[in-house]
Amino acid sequence: MLWSALLLAALVCYALKLAGLSVPDRVLQDPRVRKVAALLPVALLAALVVTQTFATGQQLTLDARVVGVGVAVVAVLLRAPFLAVVGLAAGAAALVRLLA
Repeated sequence: MLWSALLLAALVCYALKLAGLSVPDRVLQDPRVRKVAALLPVALLAALVVTQTFATGQQLTLDARVVGVGVAVVAVLLRAPFLAVVGLAAGAAALVRLLA
């Protein structure tokens, strides 16, 4: 049963990719489609960050990850380099876990 579900999921993924490749150019050149396509990765990344930060399974969790993301947001707003943002966020989360 598991292998059947896995093969079905792979087939559906392949069909979706094939459907995306067969979209006519006139549809892809529509300004609304281009705007949505440009914003979609940002929205998906934001959803992933929120899910990984505030959830553990089906539970809402407020722990050191929240502090790390908060420090990262502040560092980004201060225009810190990417490696500094990651280092500061990781350090803040580690410090909170050490003190908790």
